[in-house]
Amino acid sequence: MSFLERSVIIKKPLEEVFQIATDFTKSPKIMDAVVEVKPLTDGPVRKGYQFREVREIRGRKAASTIEITDFEQNKSYTASSEQNGLDLRYHYTFVETTEGTKVEFVGELFTKGIRNKLAQPLIKKIIKKEDENHLHLLKEFIEQESDSGNY
Repeated sequence: MSFLERSVIIKKPLEEVFQIATDFTKSPKIMDAVVEVKPLTDGPVRKGYQFREVREIRGRKAASTIEITDFEQNKSYTASSEQNGLDLRYHYTFVETTEGTKVEFVGELFTKGIRNKLAQPLIKKIIKKEDENHLHLLKEFIEQESDSGNY
């Protein structure tokens, strides 16, 4: 069930936007809460690719393993993470437009266990606070860094 949806137009070509959006090692430069990203899979990003992400949330570090569970080059991908009875899936779609690249995002959360089911509204609120503006931050990063040549 989706609980977070956003879209943004990035004034750059589709291939450039997709390449930067799927270079997860850039996440600490884009999002303040992400403090470390370590690839766990060799080679290019593809279905089955995994990386470890460390975030600092409310003064505490939390690590998770994220897997790309769906991938279509320059079109879409899904990043999934499951731990402690929480199954989080982020779906991204990329479409070239006359203005640049439209990136659409849908976040889904599935819970296991009564405790997580009861806490689901609070969990969604925390996740929204952390990630609701990440597409805007990606847009700023790509447009500013691309113009200055500082990827």
